[in-house]
Amino acid sequence: MKCIIVEDEYPSREELKYFIKEYSAIEIVEEFEDALSALKFLEKNNVDVIFLDINMPNLDGMTFSKLVAKFKERPKIVFITAYKEYAVEAFEVHAFDYILKPYSKERMIHLLKKLEDQEENRGYKRDKIILCKNEKMIVVDWMDIYYCEAHERETIVYTKDEKYIAKMNISQFLEKIPKDKFYRSHRSYILNLDKIQEIIPWFNNTYNVKLEDLDAIIPVSRNKIKEFRKIMGIS
Repeated sequence: MKCIIVEDEYPSREELKYFIKEYSAIEIVEEFEDALSALKFLEKNNVDVIFLDINMPNLDGMTFSKLVAKFKERPKIVFITAYKEYAVEAFEVHAFDYILKPYSKERMIHLLKKLEDQEENRGYKRDKIILCKNEKMIVVDWMDIYYCEAHERETIVYTKDEKYIAKMNISQFLEKIPKDKFYRSHRSYILNLDKIQEIIPWFNNTYNVKLEDLDAIIPVSRNKIKEFRKIMGIS
């Protein structure tokens, strides 16, 4: 999911960017100090969400939103403003949400989750996910994924021939994957159960897993052994 921020106050933009990056996988593709520049950008670029202030130079946010509402493919508009008197007018242009400054951490986290949940429910992500490679966004079929590895706040995703980055931690990634096909065998690893070639007994009653087509060895941690044995039908 891609977004832009249209906000003329630098501290407000920085605060909003922090929440988006820290608590969601939404990609910020651009930020603008005025709505007119944002409108020119949208003439040639598509985004999913616009975080929008109302009181701005050149073109106010409400007028901007009415122009965007006429687009054939309309992005979701989230107003983040100090002006409560525009709330009714905002929902007349089908705003996704209307948040008053100063907003709380809980309010923003709730909004970001609601945006991502709605995107999930559109159905597109049931079969595919958008991952990153060399600053490009690549559409990858879930079943092409062999395993995933935690790397700080991101997740490295491996297919047979490629390596991608998911801009979310492994716990967030786990929430998105098909639960019947993937298993978190270790706090740092998720594996595709259909790609398992060999299960190797290891010390302390744990296992290592060899996947088909790859040399990688994926550990099954001790606290996961009982569940893993049940899933794999090991007596």
